[in-house]
Amino acid sequence: MRFNLRHVVPFALLSLMGCGAETPVDQEQLPVVAEELGQEQSMLQASKNPSCLGGTEGTRFLSDFEREQVTDNIAHYSIRVQVGPDAAHDVVTLHRVVKEKYAWVPKKSRESLFMVHGDAWDFRGAFMTSTLTSEVAADHSIAVYLAERGVDVWGIDLRWTHVPLETQDFTFMKDWNLGTHARDVGVGMTVARAVRALTGSGGDKMNLLGWSRGAMVSYAYMNAETQLPPGLRNVSGFIPVDMVMKFGPEAEQQRQWACTRASVAEMILAGGRYEGNLSGNGAGVLIMQVGMAASAWPNTVAEVPGIELPPHTTYGQLGVTVGAATYTFLSNAAAGIQPSVPGYHFTAGRFDPNNRLTGLEYVEARQFFDFLSAAHPYQSFTEIVESEQLQCGTKDLPYDDHLSKVKVPVLYVGAAGGFGTYGEYVVKNLLGSKDVTIHRVQRLPDAYRAADYGHADLFLAKDAEKSVWAPIYEWMKKH
Repeated sequence: MRFNLRHVVPFALLSLMGCGAETPVDQEQLPVVAEELGQEQSMLQASKNPSCLGGTEGTRFLSDFEREQVTDNIAHYSIRVQVGPDAAHDVVTLHRVVKEKYAWVPKKSRESLFMVHGDAWDFRGAFMTSTLTSEVAADHSIAVYLAERGVDVWGIDLRWTHVPLETQDFTFMKDWNLGTHARDVGVGMTVARAVRALTGSGGDKMNLLGWSRGAMVSYAYMNAETQLPPGLRNVSGFIPVDMVMKFGPEAEQQRQWACTRASVAEMILAGGRYEGNLSGNGAGVLIMQVGMAASAWPNTVAEVPGIELPPHTTYGQLGVTVGAATYTFLSNAAAGIQPSVPGYHFTAGRFDPNNRLTGLEYVEARQFFDFLSAAHPYQSFTEIVESEQLQCGTKDLPYDDHLSKVKVPVLYVGAAGGFGTYGEYVVKNLLGSKDVTIHRVQRLPDAYRAADYGHADLFLAKDAEKSVWAPIYEWMKKH
């Protein structure tokens, strides 16, 4: 299960005279050289440069860049990239959200960020949700917010987001683990830096942000990148968002819960299931269905196969409960399964004087339903098994062997009603960085974490711009 990133060499370090050129470049002088060359191509031209994938073994563009106008001066680009031998399944999509001079020509930007989504949702669902709903303005998402302030925002759709709904055989997912996705992140950042160099922004290292399971993948990437020479590393700053990689001594009960989940997950994996999560196959399908039903029939009594609901629960109420009491869907008393942390939920709920859930506190209900509807149906199971094993801490996995060598500046962002303080242990105690900042969004005393700012509030909430995105932007400016 060992893996490395040595086949992923940032191509901007290899060719700054145009894709495929052989001009040698001092790796440590990359930003200066890129500026001096004064190269500037459009995104259309970059689409025609498959040789820009040099240094990323076994990859090729499967499309040209596609362009979507988001706001008056912000565009969203995307391109499909094959990252392995299986052209049907070894595919990721890379995204770029950037301010433009005019169509297809990005403005130069020194500041950049590469973003990795978590379970169920892809880049757009996680970081550009405002473009998938009519309930909020198009610019109410972190990717657009940062792009409007001059940040060149990139991101990835991991392999499993491309699996079609009609898929029946998931054996191709068997070996898709945290290391697989970490390597894909390396490819994505390498391509992003090459395209940035070609389009006039230079090939500087980038900040890396991972949210939820995406933070777990990003930890695995950071761990592996320490084994590359400094000049071949992609990351200038690391931003793990609301995730636990390993529990600290103060969270022994939660670690034991993880060990139980890991044991159950290992048995499921050994039985030949390579897709889904501990709740079963196609967990994303159920999320999608709840979101769509809550939007279309909010007042209709809900019927969900395999889930016993309180009498007269409507689809609208079910959608709100999925947001505000997520932990209730992640527990299985018969199997001894508990959620990762107590009271974990996507979005903070609103309650009446009798403590009955009446709505969502920081997110419009319809906006949240549209978020649920954007989920992808399937996910590789092995990465989830490995995540539980890492949190348990008793199995030797390669993803934490070199965390002490991670020396870049780190910003941990946590939601008090998500993973909250539990996610701070790794950045404070296991990473080697001396520049660590903690930004926790907390509105209530610790005892009320089940009603506090939630895991998805970080990117969906009405006040997320002020409470979350602005602090991330200010940290990036300082680092």
